[in-house]
Amino acid sequence: MDTSEAVVAPAAPLGALRRLWPLVRRHRGLLAGWLVFLALSSAATLALPVAARYMIDYGFGQTDPRLLDLGFLGLLVVAGVMALAGAARYFCVSLLGERVAADLRTRLYGHLLHLDLGFFERTRSGELVSRLAADTERVQTVVGSTLSVALRSAVMLVGASVAMVATSPRLAGLTALVIPAVIAPMVVFGRRVERLSRESQDRIADATAVASESLSAIAAVQANGREVREAGRYRGAVARALDAARRRIGMTALLAFLAIALSFGAITVVLWAGAHAVLDDRMEAGVLGQFVLYAVIAAGSVGGLTEVWGEVLRCAGALGRIGELMDTRPAIVAPADPAALPAPVRGELRLESVEFRYPTRPDAPALHGFDLVVRPGETVALVGPSGAGKSTVFALLLRFFDPQGGRITLDGVDLRSLPLEALRGAFALVPQDPVLFAASAADNIAFGRPDATRPEIDAAARAAGADEFIKEMPDGYDTDLGERGVRLSGGQQQRIAIARAVLREAPLLLLDEATSALDAHSEALVQRALDGLMRDRTTLVIAHRLATVRKADRIVVLDRGRIVAEGRHEALVAAGGLYADLARLQFLDG
Repeated sequence: MDTSEAVVAPAAPLGALRRLWPLVRRHRGLLAGWLVFLALSSAATLALPVAARYMIDYGFGQTDPRLLDLGFLGLLVVAGVMALAGAARYFCVSLLGERVAADLRTRLYGHLLHLDLGFFERTRSGELVSRLAADTERVQTVVGSTLSVALRSAVMLVGASVAMVATSPRLAGLTALVIPAVIAPMVVFGRRVERLSRESQDRIADATAVASESLSAIAAVQANGREVREAGRYRGAVARALDAARRRIGMTALLAFLAIALSFGAITVVLWAGAHAVLDDRMEAGVLGQFVLYAVIAAGSVGGLTEVWGEVLRCAGALGRIGELMDTRPAIVAPADPAALPAPVRGELRLESVEFRYPTRPDAPALHGFDLVVRPGETVALVGPSGAGKSTVFALLLRFFDPQGGRITLDGVDLRSLPLEALRGAFALVPQDPVLFAASAADNIAFGRPDATRPEIDAAARAAGADEFIKEMPDGYDTDLGERGVRLSGGQQQRIAIARAVLREAPLLLLDEATSALDAHSEALVQRALDGLMRDRTTLVIAHRLATVRKADRIVVLDRGRIVAEGRHEALVAAGGLYADLARLQFLDG
């Protein structure tokens, strides 16, 4: 079984919140400050009804103005404590939310970078971006605000309930009779709100994926006149997200309405009974006032809990989605007890009886009974029609995938027993479609060797024929190349990628159509650089260009995942067959 597919099932609605604790406890100072100031502000709030009672019974009911003044002074002190504690609580919990979200984003992104390519073949990048952005933002909102409100409401509800019992057990007993009617809607509708919250977040992720896909291929969209259709496709995805949000909001609003209406309805009934007790001289007016204030605090706390309940459930849904990613394990992992590559690396490659099928295409063998030996320092060209397995060989050598059968060795060591960093560090890759980043030219060249000095970067650029056009840019090597290198032509992008390979100084070189995007002049310059780069290095070349193929020590012809012929150019042309046909169509006619 592909272990990258072993995703843990979504947790119970609130069970996913347990994932927050390891992140929260890392910031013990902020957590402690939040809890201390929460307790202080809650205690000050719960002291207000007591102060009000004494004002009613001993202030308004007495002729001594000093008692009234003391009552109001007490209110001012309580209000000051509430203000100070509330501000400090806000600071602690808001900063805690930001730090938790930052930790979560960092951990999730680091985890994604180590997943295997098979995972990314099955998962849209837009959905991953949504989980990194929208889902972690939801967590930040809940930790930095909603969770604080929920905990404060819970503390106030418990405190007010205890105070109500202490103030008037009889009225508190009447209140307790209606508690099940208030709690029931939260239990009944809570799970449905959680399900609708998760559905809403899924639809938002779908819309993000559509936008990411179209914007990343904007040239193709515009070249094919697809702007209106793509806008419509995104509009449809947004409409589905809006519909899911509308249903979630409606259910949350209904839940809030029922809880608040029932809470204050219950208070009204209790107050009616208390008012009659005051009229019958069975209760003091101050006691009833104190109980009323506690009842209002309790009802407001229930309302507050109800309003934030949906947000808490949405956070649980977001954490569940993030948890699915965090629980995904890569199919390609470093061995527990890794072997070491010989030093220096000689560069001998052996593929022995390799069998491989892509996880997304299990019924179509990409390589079948594949045997190939590449001697140290040899240049081998892989030739064949599309789908023959050429790029698959590169993917297996870099251990983006593991073969289902057979084995691959480097200098006699099985690739699966090597640390991934050491294995991939032995190769320099020049892909057919160069991958550049929104960074400077120097940073892009040094991408595979970030500790390189500027003179080394300059030398690599000169060797790749890139130095001249880089110096002509506004800021030279410090010029930002734009996202995906959009400020460069295709040939310039390719020369940056070749300079990156030159700088890497790896003992093995993989060239995947390395000169395919170059004009004749640039190709001649780069080919000379490649000739020097390939000297004394084991090199595998995927190429159709005549100059590259003719200079190879050996040409290996692939078809449908098998080797059908190998030898030098002249011998293969003379022998006829698939290579002769390819040579006639792709080389000789060119």
